[in-house]
Amino acid sequence: MRIGALARAAGTTTRTLRYYEQEGLLTSARTPAGYRDYDPAAEHRVRNVRELLALGFTIADVREFLPWLDRELPPTFAAGAGCAAAMRVAEERLALIRQRLDTLTQLHDSLAARLDRPAFAPGALTG
Repeated sequence: MRIGALARAAGTTTRTLRYYEQEGLLTSARTPAGYRDYDPAAEHRVRNVRELLALGFTIADVREFLPWLDRELPPTFAAGAGCAAAMRVAEERLALIRQRLDTLTQLHDSLAARLDRPAFAPGALTG
């Protein structure tokens, strides 16, 4: 499958696919003319990469999931044989997201306390 076909099938761009390849998340063969040629299973891998990124993982985090990218991702992550590194990354990412939420909540509360009106009232920030 050529790069354009894979991009359309996976709902992404050719630029993104080249980036995933550069980052070691995706591989391709080359045709005699030098075009990238992907295995049909690459679509599943790209969809998994995109799903993990949408969950808040970074590209570096996703590398920890390489052994599982060609299968169906489970609806929940659970510790199991061979999953320790991926679980550690998931726990670290969750802790970082929780820390960011706490920071944003504090920022929200500080700003809301300075307003002379309810922070969530419709039109509270307009004229």
